[in-house]
Amino acid sequence: MAENYDVIIIGSGAGGGTLARQLAPSGKKILILERGGWLKREPENWLSEEVFVKNRYVSPDIWHDKNGKPFQPGVHYFVGGATKMYGAALYRLRAEDFGELQHQDGLSPAWPISYDELEPYYTQAEQMYQVHGARGEDPTEPPASAPYPHPPVSHEPRIAQLADDLTQAGYRPFHSPCGIMLDETRMPFSRCVRCMDCDGFPCLVHAKSDAEVLGVRPALEHPNVTLLIDAMALKLETNPAGTAATGVVVEHAGQQEVFQAGTVVVSCGAANSAKLLLMSANDKHPRGLANGSDQVGRNYMFHNSQAVLALSKEPNPTVYQKTLGLNDFYFGMEGYEFPMGNIQMVGKSQAPMFRGEKPIETALAPQWTLEMVAKHSVDFWLSTEDLPRADNRVTVDAAGNITLNYTKTNQLSAETLYKKLKSMLNSLGMHEHLIPRNLYMKNEIDIGGVAHQAGTCRFGNDPKSSVLDANCKAHELDNLYVVDTSFFPSIGAVNPALTAMANALRVGEHLLPRL
Repeated sequence: MAENYDVIIIGSGAGGGTLARQLAPSGKKILILERGGWLKREPENWLSEEVFVKNRYVSPDIWHDKNGKPFQPGVHYFVGGATKMYGAALYRLRAEDFGELQHQDGLSPAWPISYDELEPYYTQAEQMYQVHGARGEDPTEPPASAPYPHPPVSHEPRIAQLADDLTQAGYRPFHSPCGIMLDETRMPFSRCVRCMDCDGFPCLVHAKSDAEVLGVRPALEHPNVTLLIDAMALKLETNPAGTAATGVVVEHAGQQEVFQAGTVVVSCGAANSAKLLLMSANDKHPRGLANGSDQVGRNYMFHNSQAVLALSKEPNPTVYQKTLGLNDFYFGMEGYEFPMGNIQMVGKSQAPMFRGEKPIETALAPQWTLEMVAKHSVDFWLSTEDLPRADNRVTVDAAGNITLNYTKTNQLSAETLYKKLKSMLNSLGMHEHLIPRNLYMKNEIDIGGVAHQAGTCRFGNDPKSSVLDANCKAHELDNLYVVDTSFFPSIGAVNPALTAMANALRVGEHLLPRL
C-alpha cells in the first residue's frame, strides 16, 4: 500500500530545500525525495584536481544537443541540489527585471508579480541564508525593507585595490552579496575561516549557505519531516479526472514505489522538472502533465556567461575572491542602449583547474607555467541575460533521455560587456600595473554549463502561454506546484538562487493555509 503524506517535495535544492524548512513547523506530514545522497565530507572536497579535472561530484548523466550530439551537463545530485557546488552569490533581481525590458536581441517579458510583491521574501531569504552585503553601494540595487543581516565580506588587499581603482575611474563597485557563515570579528573561531574560495567546491566544514545546511537539515529537526535519499521520481500519477496529482512513482533501492500526497511540489531543476512532467503524460494530459499550453520544457534559459582570467603584473594572493561586483553596465552604457549585464569576481584560479577546463590547450604546458598564471590571475565572471525562446526547449524520448535544443541569445550584448571590461583593464592608467598585457584565458560557458538553468515551466496569468499560475501552481491541476527556477519568465543577469529561495518562501506562505 502506498504511504500517504500531506506534502511531497521532489528535490532538495534552493527551491525544495527552502520550502521544506518553511513548511516543517506546520506539523504536516512532509516527504522530501532526493535522487542523490548526502555529499560526503572528505578531503577531496577541497582538491582542485578532484573537483575540476576528475569531475568527482558531477552526475554521469548524458544529454543530447539539438544535433543529437551527447554531452555531460554540469549537474549535481545531492541533498542540497546545485547549491552544494554553487558560489553562494545571492543577488536579488533588479526591480526592472520584473517588467518588460527591451534587449538588443528582443524583449524580456514581464513577470506576473512585481518586485514589491517578492521583496519581503527576498528579505526573509537573505536572513535564512545569512547573506553578507552592504545596501546603497550598487547603483542598480532595488529597494529593500531591511539591511543585510550581516556586514559585507571584506575585500582582501588585491581586490580592495581593484575596488579603489574602479572607484577612482568613476565606476561604482560594490561588495557582492555572499552566503557564507563568516564572522570576521571572531576569526579564527568563525565557522568559515576563509581557508579557500568555495566557488565550485563543496564546503567541508558546512560554512557555505547551501540548501542542505540551512534548508533540509533544519527541516529534519521536525519529526513530521522525512527525507528519502537515492530516490528518483519517475512520474506523477493523477486522479481519474486528471485534475489533481495523487502520487509519485519513485525508483528506490532498485524497486519502484509509490508515495501519495495531498500536495505535490516539483523542484528537480529546470531540465529535470520539465522531464518529470513530460514523462507523466496520461490520457487526460497526453502531451505531459500540466502541458495543455505546450509550454512545458520551452523557454529554457541559462545566462550568456563568460569566465575571464586576466593576468596581473603583481601576484594576486587572494584566497576568497568573490567579494566584488560591478553593475554599472547592467542596463547599458553610453554608446550602447541595451542591457549588458553583471560583472563579478569568480572563484580564484588554481593551476589544476586549467587542465580540467582547457585540457587540449594545457596538455603540453609545464606545471610551473600554470602555477605562475594562477599566482597572477584576477578572475571575472560576466553574465548577460539570456532571452526566453519557445524553440529553446527540453524534450524527452520514451526512455526519458533529455535533448536540449538551444541557441544562444544576446551574444552582441555579451560581447560588448566583455570588450568593455577588456578596455577598462588595458586603457585606464590605474589599471596598467594590474593588467599590463592583453593576455586572457576566455572560457565561454557552453551548453553543458547548466548551473543557472531556468524557464521551462514559466508562471503567468494566461494558461495558454504559461504552465503555472502566479502562485506557481499548475493551471491544470489543483495541487501541483513547481518551485525551482523553472518558473522564471525571464532570468535577468544575476545569479538566480536567491530568487528561487525567496519564491519558495512566498509559495510556502500561500500553501500553509491550504494545508
